[in-house]
Amino acid sequence: QVQLVESGGGLVQAGESLRLSCAASGNIFRIQTMGWYRQAPGEPRELVATMTVGGATNYADSVKGRFTISGDNARKSVYLRMNNLKPEDTAVYYCLGRSLFGMEYWGKGTLVTVSS
Repeated sequence: QVQLVESGGGLVQAGESLRLSCAASGNIFRIQTMGWYRQAPGEPRELVATMTVGGATNYADSVKGRFTISGDNARKSVYLRMNNLKPEDTAVYYCLGRSLFGMEYWGKGTLVTVSS
């Protein structure tokens, strides 16, 4: 089993920055992709950014140029640097770990609130 724990959420004003962190524990050797999804109230969960162990990244169009995903393969940690935050970025941010065979593991989420 894999456990994921997020940290770094909070309340910021529009234009400010935050850095989210996610640490994996357990059978971390299974994880091939890590990333971030988010869910705003009343909305479905959506992709923010992902990164493979090979370093390939994928970003949602809405965050390109503002958010940067990075990671530590050895420790199976992933980070999300969020710059120029907007009120529409307000959501619960979830850390994802995905195995080579598609098994997904999720953290409990961390709340990011951006005030205008």
